[in-house]
Amino acid sequence: MQVPLQVRFHNLERSEAIEAAVRKRAAKLEQFADTIVSCRVTIEAPHRHHHQGKLYHVVIDVRTPGGEIAVSRMPNDELSHADVYVAIRDAFDAAQRQLQDQQRKLQGKVKTHAT
Repeated sequence: MQVPLQVRFHNLERSEAIEAAVRKRAAKLEQFADTIVSCRVTIEAPHRHHHQGKLYHVVIDVRTPGGEIAVSRMPNDELSHADVYVAIRDAFDAAQRQLQDQQRKLQGKVKTHAT
């Protein structure tokens, strides 16, 4: 990455363990697209109590020369997001799929249909 990884915590105390998990996942993204310019990750906990517990919201913004990829995993998507590590995993998996799709398009490896 040309710009260092930015990790933000919102309504949540900064945690070295969570930040390490994010850094590990971000480094793995570079295996799929070595041209990543920047990556910003925001981890947000709800500010009020819910009867189901805290559901974490993870937003990933990745910029490459081919464009920008934005992933947002809302807490309402799955109840498994009560675990911050699962929410991080799901968001990075979605970002990885989008990066792979972007790389395929840039390399011209996209199937075209005859008209």
